[in-house]
Amino acid sequence: MTTLAIVGFGKIARDQHLPALSASDRFDLIAVASRHSSLDGVDNYPDIDTLLTEQPALEAVSLCTPPQGRYQQALAAIEAGRHVMLEKPPGITLSEVEDLARRAQRAGVTLFTSWHARAAAGVEPARDWLAERHIRKVDIEWREDVRHWHPGQQWIWEPGGLGVFDPGINALSIVTHMLPQPFFLSEATLEVPENCQSPIAARLNFTDALQTPIHADFDWRQTGPQTWRITVVTDDGTLVLDDGGSRLTIGDDLKLDGEDVEYAGLYRRFAELIERGESEVDITPFRHVADAFMLARRQRVEAFIE
Repeated sequence: MTTLAIVGFGKIARDQHLPALSASDRFDLIAVASRHSSLDGVDNYPDIDTLLTEQPALEAVSLCTPPQGRYQQALAAIEAGRHVMLEKPPGITLSEVEDLARRAQRAGVTLFTSWHARAAAGVEPARDWLAERHIRKVDIEWREDVRHWHPGQQWIWEPGGLGVFDPGINALSIVTHMLPQPFFLSEATLEVPENCQSPIAARLNFTDALQTPIHADFDWRQTGPQTWRITVVTDDGTLVLDDGGSRLTIGDDLKLDGEDVEYAGLYRRFAELIERGESEVDITPFRHVADAFMLARRQRVEAFIE
């Protein structure tokens, strides 16, 4: 088993990473590094530098901290010869992630930019079905309640925090993997609260070389039931990937209604990459977010009040 530490023991680490690691036979969680949280039964450290110094047997780290400042943490781990898994988004700029990839290659360690939504149960079957169809249009609806998923987390509204693209990038990670043609942004509108630096909503129009219309609607103001849906209209029927990718319907036929397997899949993939001595650094979803910040029109909306 590969010895591993979690760096940043917040909500996502407790809710997703910890259960996946507890069920894994590929990793042995031996430590946590976190400023404000700790975990019983393992060694706890205030920061990654102390962790790396005091845990010489440590082989890998999973970085679950906010993206601001994550470059230096990943760099420290890589230079110390540890394998690194990055929570999404992998950083705050494309350039820093590309630099980490180069440094990981030179150091001979694995760097894994994890996109958990791609590991949802319905994504691969949807990808296989779409590979043989002509796609006419794509609609992406990703709407949720920020107060529920990120209570009191100010970093998401700061530069580099991505705002509504923090969940929206999950949808982009699915469609960039699932659709057979690469696509690009043609126009966008971002709604930015007057007291924030990052958007609370986004409307995006993409297309591809075949001029396929692809529309995305991201919103962080939806209360009640949450919406994570991708609808693909083809010449052979309509595919709907719902519940974040776990539920797959084609036409009137429910093909799959799977359980939550995303983070278990991520850690299996991380283990495979380590065993093969390979890295997997895909910044395509992140590039679409960068394009939106570069191309979009901004609309100021009312202040966000927690």
